[in-house]
Amino acid sequence: MTITSKNPNWFDIGMDAWALAAESNMVIAMRIGSLAQGGPVAAQEAGRMVSEKVAANITLGCDLMTGKLGSSPEAIVSASIAHYSKSVVANRKRLGSGPLKSTFAV
Repeated sequence: MTITSKNPNWFDIGMDAWALAAESNMVIAMRIGSLAQGGPVAAQEAGRMVSEKVAANITLGCDLMTGKLGSSPEAIVSASIAHYSKSVVANRKRLGSGPLKSTFAV
């Protein structure tokens, strides 16, 4: 996944957003497979999913309020996409390396 860095423009931001959406869909598919099996592993994954989303949103909100994301609309949107991309990529790698790896074509 490419992340637009210095001097972001709306085309590159759009491409990064598209890549984030595509990778997010892979993570959603992997999680649905895990959750559908039920049991304690599914319950743990559901809890992890919720806590990760809350933490990511709080962190992003704090970064926005303190100006860490930048001052232009382009910089803020680009930094927001980069923020969420880190979690999505980590989850795809984590979920793709577990016992269900053979179930999903990634």
